[in-house]
Amino acid sequence: MNTTAAALGVHADHVGANEHAHEHHHELPWYRKYLFSTDHKVIAKQFMISSFFFLFVGGMFALFIRWQLAYPGQPIPVIGHILPDTWVTEPGSGVITPEFYAQLLSMHGTVMVFLVIIPFATGMFGNFCIPLMLGTDDMALPRLNMWSFWLLPPGGLIMFAGFFTQTGYAGAGWTSYPPLSALTQFPVFTITGQTLWLIAVFLIGFSSILGAVNYVTTILNKRAKGMGLFDMPLTVWALFITAIMVTLGTPVLASGLAMLFFDNFLHTSFFLPDHLVSATGHGFEVGTGQPILFQHVFWFYSHPAVYIMILPLMGVVSDVLSVFSRKPVYGYKAMVFSLVGIATLGFIVWGHHMFQSGMNPLLGTTFMLSTIVIAVPSSIKTFNWLGTIWRGNIHFSAALLSALSFVSMFIIGGLSGIFMASAPVDIFIHDTYFIVAHIHYVLFGGSLFGIFAGIYYWYPKMFGKMLSETWAKRHVFWSFVFFNGTFFPMHVLGVGGHMRRIYDPNVYDFLKGMQPMNEFITVCAIGLGFTQLILVGNIIYHIKYGKKAPRNPWNANTLEWAAPAHPGHGNFDRDITVYRGPYEYSVPGRELDYWPQWEPGKSISVHHHTVAVD
Repeated sequence: MNTTAAALGVHADHVGANEHAHEHHHELPWYRKYLFSTDHKVIAKQFMISSFFFLFVGGMFALFIRWQLAYPGQPIPVIGHILPDTWVTEPGSGVITPEFYAQLLSMHGTVMVFLVIIPFATGMFGNFCIPLMLGTDDMALPRLNMWSFWLLPPGGLIMFAGFFTQTGYAGAGWTSYPPLSALTQFPVFTITGQTLWLIAVFLIGFSSILGAVNYVTTILNKRAKGMGLFDMPLTVWALFITAIMVTLGTPVLASGLAMLFFDNFLHTSFFLPDHLVSATGHGFEVGTGQPILFQHVFWFYSHPAVYIMILPLMGVVSDVLSVFSRKPVYGYKAMVFSLVGIATLGFIVWGHHMFQSGMNPLLGTTFMLSTIVIAVPSSIKTFNWLGTIWRGNIHFSAALLSALSFVSMFIIGGLSGIFMASAPVDIFIHDTYFIVAHIHYVLFGGSLFGIFAGIYYWYPKMFGKMLSETWAKRHVFWSFVFFNGTFFPMHVLGVGGHMRRIYDPNVYDFLKGMQPMNEFITVCAIGLGFTQLILVGNIIYHIKYGKKAPRNPWNANTLEWAAPAHPGHGNFDRDITVYRGPYEYSVPGRELDYWPQWEPGKSISVHHHTVAVD
């Protein structure tokens, strides 16, 4: 729908005044415009490009792992013969070694968590959405915002550099528990590879902190005129709460990484007991360390990190479901408070990752109960999403299908999480593929489809062009099919006792009967990986050849759609004043089924429980 400034309730003199103001922005050199930009929209695209690159690299590592599990001892097809000699059993054989397999396991988890999901969820969507949805020109601290991105690529490069050291990347797992990560006499767990891992994750964490400080500052200080906190879209609320979690949790992880670094280089013993320190040949005694302490420090951050990865996408999905159901978000304030509840409880449940560590049963029971309680705010969100689409005028766009897939994957992951919340059950299944299935449904599945929903929804505003809906729907469909084909059978493997991190399942007779399932999972994983080429092709092709996007292609209410189709520096070509909340769809007595926040008129938000009057 083509909408004039007058129809949107914006006076022409305001439009002209703002357009005149934009003429004063001088032309920047290309490296400042596209590389070292302080424009939040460019930085969002930089996060997107880097995250896609790391997604495919981390996905390639996953396929190497899956090939070894499905076809142990067989050469990797196509590229196996060109793998470096240190990665394979014999030069040119294409069969990866157990040492390289351990490094792949460590690298896959690290890349997907720290270089893909967090940069996508908080980096890309946080940068793109917050200023636009708040009706402001940019972040509060633009230069700090630029550096929040430019700490990420060096961190990734340092991380990958471990593969090219003499003895390879750190192989102590993506969690890098000591004493494995602190002992240096074994070639698999090298001091060089482990040090590179520590430096890389530290830099990436610092990047997150810089971004989070910027988000909190911007949301509290740069909202458009008339916008209260409870007039913000749920995407902004979710990013706001996530930023607070990052600010509180990431320094704890950084302290743990620093202490582990000191253990390896300064011969301290924060995490390494003194008799093991002596065994490394340093020749002097230090105080007794506590290896379990690292697990407490690591998971105090890393369980909130689960919600750091998922909360922003919960906000994205809430907005998408409302827009394409043409209904207000059901229970807006309940959704906000459930976000707060999830974030708060997320900091007191970390111990459920350590039920096997010899934890005091009373403490274990406390963590078990707090873990079960966190299902309550999660359930509120799930039922409110269902209430949002119930009896709505549903438009089955690719964005909506992705959002519904997100909800579906989150429900499956949440239901499997109930088993692990129980300490007696978790002790049995913790080191099995049941856990692998759970974490991928909650994080990779939920996050992946949430990311798809956000990209399909905001692509017109990011690039000023429309994507192919046909190819987008094909991409979502096959991703859904292959994802479930890959990860749902892992629940069955786990219940059958199939261990995590195992190099060759055929070593155990009781696992041989599960090998056909392993092969099926691998075929689906290959399909899932190559399906993502549809998304990338759709994005790249339509940047140049796509149909020009209108200013508000989805007839949505939030402020980003008041900006030009492809906003330039400064974002808006008009004064922005907020008159109502973000979810006034299908208001009784109104001709149009949407009512933008920036359009004048007497109304009080639907979520304030007052009937709006045109």
